[in-house]
Amino acid sequence: GIVLVAINPYEELPIYEEDAIYAYSGQNMGDMDPHIFAVAEEAYKQMARDEKNQSIIVSGESGAGKTVSAKYAMRFFATVGGSDSKTNIEAKVLASSPIMEAIGNAKTTRNDNSSRFGKYIEIGFDKGYHIIGANMRTYLLEKSRVVFQAEHERNYHIFYQLCASSSLPEFKDLGLSK
Repeated sequence: GIVLVAINPYEELPIYEEDAIYAYSGQNMGDMDPHIFAVAEEAYKQMARDEKNQSIIVSGESGAGKTVSAKYAMRFFATVGGSDSKTNIEAKVLASSPIMEAIGNAKTTRNDNSSRFGKYIEIGFDKGYHIIGANMRTYLLEKSRVVFQAEHERNYHIFYQLCASSSLPEFKDLGLSK
């Protein structure tokens, strides 16, 4: 299959804006510079042409930008495979990310917001190739982090968020006071 090697620049770049999505939409692989949008377009075209499921595997070491690359691919699909409710679906898919990050991300020596779990995101399309929903599953959560962290590392973000909110009235309803 197609392999794209990307480097996390650790800053926002204009190459991920909506006009870049439209520039890659409808193009053939290799007609433009290598880009996550080119990979997403190729998967989208093959899904429509062959009527078969497609997969994009995003892998790399901590801090490589895997989560951000996946978000860009989802944004591409929401834009080119959208419908009247595309922004609503994109918003719902992308809105789940901060919650997942709070529960499954932690500060490591290499990354302040490192995913300590894997994600499998399945995006559903209707017969017209419009997004109709998404399902996110997590796997391989690093359970040892709950009871032990290496020097200069932290527990999951949610632990500190819960501690910081322990004085709020809503906290007592969680049954975590003891």
